[in-house]
Amino acid sequence: MGKKKFLSLAFLMLLLVSTALFGCSSNETSDDAGGDSGDSGDSGEPKTLIFGRGGDSVSLDPIAVTDGESYKVTKNIFDTLVNFGEQDTEVNPGLATEWVAAEDGLTYTFTLEEGVKFHDGTDFNAEAVVANFERWAGGDADTFPYYGSMFGGFAADEGHVIESVTATGDYEVEFKLKRPQAPFLKNLAMSSFGIASPTAFEAAGDKFGDAPVGTGPFKFVEWKRNDSITIEKNADYWVEGEPKLDQVIFRSIPDNSARLNALLSGEIDLADGITPSDGKTIEENADLQLFERPSMNVGYLGLTTTREPFDDPKVRQAMNHAIDKQAIVDAFFEGRGEVAKNPMPPVINGYNDDIEGYEYDPEKAKQLLAEAGLPDGFEMELYAMPVPRPYMPDGQKVAEAIQKNLADVGVTAKIVSFEWATYLEKAANGEADAFLLGWTGDNGDADNFLYVLLDQDNIGSNNYTYYKNQELHDLLIKAQTEVDETVRNDLYKQAQEIIHADAPWVPLAHSTPLLAGGKNVVNFKAHPTGSDKLASVDLE
Repeated sequence: MGKKKFLSLAFLMLLLVSTALFGCSSNETSDDAGGDSGDSGDSGEPKTLIFGRGGDSVSLDPIAVTDGESYKVTKNIFDTLVNFGEQDTEVNPGLATEWVAAEDGLTYTFTLEEGVKFHDGTDFNAEAVVANFERWAGGDADTFPYYGSMFGGFAADEGHVIESVTATGDYEVEFKLKRPQAPFLKNLAMSSFGIASPTAFEAAGDKFGDAPVGTGPFKFVEWKRNDSITIEKNADYWVEGEPKLDQVIFRSIPDNSARLNALLSGEIDLADGITPSDGKTIEENADLQLFERPSMNVGYLGLTTTREPFDDPKVRQAMNHAIDKQAIVDAFFEGRGEVAKNPMPPVINGYNDDIEGYEYDPEKAKQLLAEAGLPDGFEMELYAMPVPRPYMPDGQKVAEAIQKNLADVGVTAKIVSFEWATYLEKAANGEADAFLLGWTGDNGDADNFLYVLLDQDNIGSNNYTYYKNQELHDLLIKAQTEVDETVRNDLYKQAQEIIHADAPWVPLAHSTPLLAGGKNVVNFKAHPTGSDKLASVDLE
């Protein structure tokens, strides 16, 4: 054999071996990105969706948080016992295939899915459900704020709704309640109550939120703080045919313009927090699509009622008259919002439309301040959100508009802000004079707005204003227990009248939040709760 022919043959063999090795490498990469249960497209490359959002998560332990940025991720790592509908809050099966409620409303029996595994390979079963509820009930308002808000406190508290959670079989769980709770099933469907691996949370302790383990369509991979969170396909997911994507990367891009530019340039595939003024830009771009999230929210200015001078209802009423809410909606919501007058949106049953909102009336505001002993006004700090939220596209600009309104009635407001997690912590601790915030409903029930945000039971958790009214509390507990929808709605209407008079908030707006994505993003459904499950989303 000649030297040239030998070299040619050697080169050919080397090429064949290299190709084979490359093929192995490609398969391993695909497996790492989520296995082989989905179509990777014509290119053979893993399908990675990059989701641009306005801020980072606070924790990836869903029971430890109340913020939407955390739930965006945890919704895809954890499953709940029951699910909401694709774009509504009707209750559907989840990890529980069916359930039976006793006639007295005090006992619920759930039959569970069999053969489901947590991401760490351990079994999901009735004992795992019991372990999760025991963990939550054994916490407090600092560790698991939302559990206390939705179930009347914790294990040792008199108001705690859940008497016991018992495994009555390998795949059957019985809940006994101390009193009927009308929104009980809807509460269980909330993102907060994702079922976690007991093995994982017992080993991790309070660090579980850094490396979460659920049964959901995606597994946690990596968290680069204030930058990105990566999750990958759970190839053993118990729902057949899901997920379609191999990987999802949540990128934190706080600046609205920078996030829009990242979408326009193709750096990201999906973006939330699209400002109303940019909606037209998206609609006119043939390569993009605009998504409207069904509206179920409220944006507000909270007034901390334990801090002077906001301990005086007249001062709080003055604030309501001083702020031109219609001008704020016109300037910053671009026709995709409406002025709020109550602490919950009109789409929620029990909304009181008979209440007359506080009119923009600077002279009335001055009069009320004078009656409160503040004829020359006062100085205060105004917290402005550092991230865009569905209920408030630009917290800084809204704060500046409010600042100008207040100056017109003699109130000097100094605008301050903090990193998002710090902002929430300081507001929850009652450190703000007044703060911009809002709420996207988690279960479509009035209880999730009025009781969670304004009842005295939730001071220190979701009641950031520290507002307390015993008459209101009695009404809200009665409404929780009442199963007749007509009676419940009447109780909630009475509750809104009390809140309106006491004015712990300046309700500002109910918005229609916008998201945008490339035309290649298919089957994305924006959920009214703000927590979007990406299991059925695909890239063409």
